[in-house]
This record gives sequence, C-alpha cells and structure tokens, in this order.
Amino acid sequence: MSVTEMFSYIQGFLSADQEIREDIRKVVQVLEQTAREILTLLQSVHQPSGFKEIPSKCTKARELFCTVRTHLGELKTKFSVEQYYRFHEHWRFVLQRLAFLAAFLVYLETESLVTREEVVQILGIEVVRENGFHLDVEDYLAGVLIMANELSRLAVNSVTAGDYSRPLRISNFINELDSGFRLLNLKNDPLRKRYDGLKYDVKKIEEVVYDLSIRGLTKEQDTRGEM
Repeated sequence: MSVTEMFSYIQGFLSADQEIREDIRKVVQVLEQTAREILTLLQSVHQPSGFKEIPSKCTKARELFCTVRTHLGELKTKFSVEQYYRFHEHWRFVLQRLAFLAAFLVYLETESLVTREEVVQILGIEVVRENGFHLDVEDYLAGVLIMANELSRLAVNSVTAGDYSRPLRISNFINELDSGFRLLNLKNDPLRKRYDGLKYDVKKIEEVVYDLSIRGLTKEQDTRGEM
C-alpha cells in the first residue's frame, strides 16, 4: 500500500467515524430536549401549590420517560456495542441528567432511593455492560448526587408551602445517603467533586430543620399529625 492509499484509507475511517458522531449528536439533542421537559415538570413541585400535585406530575413524567426510552432505543442503533466508551462522552451528561430525573421521580413517589436497576428499567437500557447500552455505575451515582442538591431546594420550599414535616424526612434521607457515599472510595475526580457538594446539601437541610426546631414548628406539625 502506497502512502497515498494509506492516508486515503485513514480518511475514509475518519469520515465514517465523524458520521457516527453526527448521528449520535442529533439523537442526544432530542434527548436533552425531553430531559428539559421532564425537569421543568418535576421542578414545578417547588411551587407552593406543587406539593398537592406531586402524584399527577409524576404520572406525566413517567409518560415522558416513554419518549426517552424511544430515543435511547434509536441511539443504540448508531454504533456497535463494543464502541460504547468510544462515544460515551457524547451522551454522558444527558444520561446523568436522566438518572437524576429518574431518581427524583422515584423519591417524589416513594421517598426512597432509586436503585440502579430501577433507573435502567425507567430508561429502557441495560445494567450489565456486556448486554449493550448500559448505565455506568458512575453515571448512576452522579445522578443520585444531583438529586440530593434538588432535595435541599425542596426542603427549603417545603417550609414556604407550610409542609414542616417534609424537611425532617428529607434530612433523614440525605444523611443516610451521605453515610452511604462515605463508604465509597471515589477516585473519579468529577464524581468526587459532586460528592463534596453533598456536604453542603446536608448542611443546608440541617439549617432548615434547626430553624424549624427553634421556632417550634416541628412540634406543631407533630401535634397536627396526632389530631
């Protein structure tokens, strides 16, 4: 093979690679739009009237996740299984955002931590790498940490809405989450930085609970619950 033929072959490879990346970008853009729609929907619970609408908001969000599954199904067809990490950077951010949205959705429904298996079921992808397009453990953890930040905001807005027991439940949940993350030896720099943010979320929620306590509002809520 001559030098010219060799570089012509390389150019063909680069062109094919670029076409794949462009196809992936187009699908990811649509995924990002759907993720924004779900985020807007779920974040509406922060409004004073939003707490009463949590069940209906969650139902609508699950309907939008059906669209997400369709787009992820299309994304899978753009490359072979073994090339997952070759193009991972193209969808890493949106997949983490979708993991966060799934985690926030499940928390609003059950006030529990979503498992990685539950997230992949919501998204219609795989847990195991060998089975194809999957949710990497670090992407799942990143999504959970983003949710923690959202819950710190929810704790503050719960007080504004007059729901004084919710911040206590959020505080217990976030403290358990923090304890779980302390068991992990995080060597991924971006993930470790996100975990550092969890400490501020814990502190922010503790301040909300403390403020409720010194104002006697937690006791008032307990009394209402007993009546």
